[in-house]
Amino acid sequence: MAAELVEAMNMVKSFRVSDLQTLLASMGRSKSGLKQDLVGRALRLVQTEYSPELLKNVRQLYESRFPKTSGWLAARRPEAVPVTYSPLSSSPTATSQGTDYLNGISKPPAAEVKLVPLPFYQTLETLLPPTELIAQNNEKLQDSQCIFELTPTQADQIRKASDLRPGIRSIQVVLRICYTDSIGVQEDQYPPNIAVKVNQSYCHVPGYYPSNKPGVEPRRPCRPVNITPWLHLSTVTNRVTITWGNFGKRYSVAVYLVRAFTASDLFSQLKLCSVESAERCRERIQDKLRFDPDSEIATTGLRVSLICPLVKMRLGVPCRVLTCAHLQCFDAVFFLQMNEKKPTWTCPVCDKPAPFELLTIDGLLSEILKETSEETEEIEYLTDGSWRPIRYEKERDRDRESSNTPDYPDVDICIPEANGHSPAHSSTSLTGKSGNGSVGAPGVTGGAAVPLGGGAVVDLTLDSSSEEEVGGAGGESEDTEDSDDSPNPKRGRYNYDKDLVTAY
Repeated sequence: MAAELVEAMNMVKSFRVSDLQTLLASMGRSKSGLKQDLVGRALRLVQTEYSPELLKNVRQLYESRFPKTSGWLAARRPEAVPVTYSPLSSSPTATSQGTDYLNGISKPPAAEVKLVPLPFYQTLETLLPPTELIAQNNEKLQDSQCIFELTPTQADQIRKASDLRPGIRSIQVVLRICYTDSIGVQEDQYPPNIAVKVNQSYCHVPGYYPSNKPGVEPRRPCRPVNITPWLHLSTVTNRVTITWGNFGKRYSVAVYLVRAFTASDLFSQLKLCSVESAERCRERIQDKLRFDPDSEIATTGLRVSLICPLVKMRLGVPCRVLTCAHLQCFDAVFFLQMNEKKPTWTCPVCDKPAPFELLTIDGLLSEILKETSEETEEIEYLTDGSWRPIRYEKERDRDRESSNTPDYPDVDICIPEANGHSPAHSSTSLTGKSGNGSVGAPGVTGGAAVPLGGGAVVDLTLDSSSEEEVGGAGGESEDTEDSDDSPNPKRGRYNYDKDLVTAY
């Protein structure tokens, strides 16, 4: 009787407002108020006036909302099992009974749920099959507990396993969570607000990756949770408590004994099992470049970069996906290392799925990388399957551009300009000196100085008053006799220092 009472109370906690109102109205109670008032009123009704008729009404309402669970509710819970918080068990004794328990509700393992195989993990044994997490009440945060035991062989296998890294063993017990869906294989998917506690100790769950794009929420890498360090490596029962957010989606949990691999281990497998020969690569190139009479465009070559699109460095081990249509490769080592840290398994060239099983090493491009120098960054495949580097074409274009550069004439800044002004560093533009240091043409003494070229040198240091004096005495100058033979100087007085060669 106590088990049925607790079962009925758990059903009432999962009711909606309409279900609560229907239940209270059928028992002659008030159905007005908020949901929390209705839940409290219904729980008190179940506790105080428990009867077969009331239990029947509760079950009918529960089965109308959860039709898939109606068969599980018919199974009676053994009296020895605690009904308030009953764990899910994978021990041999519980499995032999054919019934597992989670959050007080009997439910068999969801065997139809299949998890996708992971390249970095090899499943050795299933410790707990995929089993759905059941909400105990209407709270947003739910706690679900499961228990399992390790056999002496499994515990000894974990203890003797080698270390992948300090503190991390190659044989692990991992916890995997996915959506509860029987269609296809399911990828790992964490519920919101997840927390995992193993034997009363919280274990590490991968955090969120920050997003570099504005407006994009951070994404959590959903990968198996390694719970090995917190387990009892003996026949003692291990308890795992999962805290998760109940926001309408259904999740299943499973526990496996696995062998973990590193990126170098997968690279060794790739080199051993998946290398496409150079002959097969040439055939693939010829198929792509084969003439198609129905096509209006004839392709005579395909250019392939020798730079990895992931790290922008020269390819070390060229790799591509068999299902991709392009010939461009990426570096296998960097690709595996990046997926070890953040598993996406997406082709960096075309963004299509790139599972490890479909990766292959390009044998032809591996030979090309050995034959070309570090300066070669691009090649071109030809129709006959051969190739040629593009580096020489670029150099020839640079040489052609440099040869077409026009030659500009040199400008001699020492040549006097037409206005008679000479550069300051010229010392051969003029000939002849007067006795007082003035520079002029032959036969001219004092006053004006005429450089070669017919221009006059003007003293810009004169003020306006000096110009007026010189202008007024211009007609009484002693040099008026030679004015017919020499060019007329401009107005101004020319009194230079004898050490100066040119004047401004």
